Amino acid sequence: MSENTKTGAAPKTEESWQELVKTIVYAGLIALVIRTFLFQPFYIPSGSMENTLLIGDYLFIQKFSYGYSRYSFPFGGWPIGGSIHGRFPNIEPQRGDVIVFKMPNKNSRAYESDFIKRLIGMPGDKIQMINNVLYLNGKPVKRERVEDYVGDLDGIPGSWTQYRETLPNGKSYVVLDKTENGAFDSTPVFTVPAGHYFMMGDNRDNSDDSRGEVGFVPAEYLEGKAVFRFFSTDGTARLWEVWKWPFATRYSRLFTLVH
Repeated sequence: MSENTKTGAAPKTEESWQELVKTIVYAGLIALVIRTFLFQPFYIPSGSMENTLLIGDYLFIQKFSYGYSRYSFPFGGWPIGGSIHGRFPNIEPQRGDVIVFKMPNKNSRAYESDFIKRLIGMPGDKIQMINNVLYLNGKPVKRERVEDYVGDLDGIPGSWTQYRETLPNGKSYVVLDKTENGAFDSTPVFTVPAGHYFMMGDNRDNSDDSRGEVGFVPAEYLEGKAVFRFFSTDGTARLWEVWKWPFATRYSRLFTLVH
């Protein structure tokens, strides 16, 4: 009896391991499909979008918002055809969207790294900053002074000037003005080429964006729209450091939409 039991144990153990491996493989495939076609997690590593997005925020970006390109896939490995803009289908983003994209400047050390900025200029637009005021096609974008942002900005505690900008399509958001005469507070006119977009950070004086090294962003470099903040820490804890959560979590930012 004991010999038969021992003999029968091996196949059952082997079957259990096979089922475990199958489960892991299936779970991995499902996660890959979700990440590739639906939602991708994204961590905010810098302050260029403060205070809309803070260092330590964790977001989901919606991959299907603008169709798919080769940058929708891991390692940019799968070419997408069917569109002159390298996207299929080619769904145009909306002015004011917060977008994750690949750095398009091949001369940059950050080439093809992930960036997140706000879409300001559409193809054919003329963009200019004059004395810290954003001009769109020759007209100043509506803005109003709002309550100062009090807290750390680029690692420096203080009280910082904020304005609420409202784009022609009604999209409204808050921008920070850290320095009265910043490097990009006055610029030449940028004319956005066809099939490209002009991106700017909400932290206007500390953002590498289309005013500088990033330049115009081709449509195929768009990865997705930032839509939902699912977790946030003060930067002293990463997502996997569970033991730090009670003290590091920004509870008011959990499960909030990105505007």
